[in-house]
This record gives sequence, structure tokens and C-alpha cells, in this order.
Amino acid sequence: MQQVANIAMPELDFDEIVGLICLEDSRFDRRAYQFTREGLDHAVKALKKRDSARAGRSLHVSGPELLDGLRAFAIDQFGPMAITVLNSWGIRKCADFGDIVFSLIDYSVFSKTDTDRREDFSEVFDFEDAFVKPYLPKQPRPIGWSQAVLESV
Repeated sequence: MQQVANIAMPELDFDEIVGLICLEDSRFDRRAYQFTREGLDHAVKALKKRDSARAGRSLHVSGPELLDGLRAFAIDQFGPMAITVLNSWGIRKCADFGDIVFSLIDYSVFSKTDTDRREDFSEVFDFEDAFVKPYLPKQPRPIGWSQAVLESV
């Protein structure tokens, strides 16, 4: 048996890790991983702001808490285009974020506790409800509204 020298592997940066993940799993655009990373920071800041007891210590974010933060971050960043942008990156449901998170966990970018599971990201909210409905008109247009507008032009 040949003995292999113990050579330290160079640290990979985030973009290199995402490149490796995308070679293994091409479902999601590279930007989806960057968004998830930035969304985690957004979620942590929001949780610390809401809960002062959590502010002074390292904070673990549960799957549903992270999803809530990612939802808010997407709306903040992209407004009514959030669902379009996420879909263009391959993200169509909450479980997709779970797949991204667990890929980042596998490469030691994110960490997890013993109780964290991929299923924590399943069906936490509906994308249509989260990203489309907030931008729909609050009251339906009166019947004949469009005809009256056309006649006035």
C-alpha cells in the first residue's frame, strides 16, 4: 500500500465551491447560491432585530426562519419580479431552497444542527402566495371599467 503525503488542500472560495456544486447538480443557476448566502445574512439580521435575546449570540436559523428571510429578501431585492427572477434561476418552490442550502452544507459553507433536515424546507409557503399575491390589486375593478376608460380616450 502506497503512503500518501499529507498535503493541505487550498481553501476554496465561495465561487469555486458553487462551481463544483453546479457541476454535480445543474438545476440551479450560480446566482441562486449567492442569493441564498446573502439571504441568510438578511434573515439573521432580521431575527436579531426582532428578538433582542438572540442578538448577542451566534444565531442558528431554522429552515422556516431562513425561508421567511429569503422571501423577504427576494421581495426587497426584486419586488414584483421576485418570482420571475427566482424561477429563472431554477427556484420554483421552498424545497429548492432546501436543496441549495444542503448542497452548501455538504461543502461546509453553511453548518447545521443534528435536528436540521432537508424536509424543514418543504411546503413552508406557496410561491404564488408569497411573490405574486402581494402585488395583485386589493379590490377588483368594477365591471365595465375598462370599457369606460376606452370610451373616454
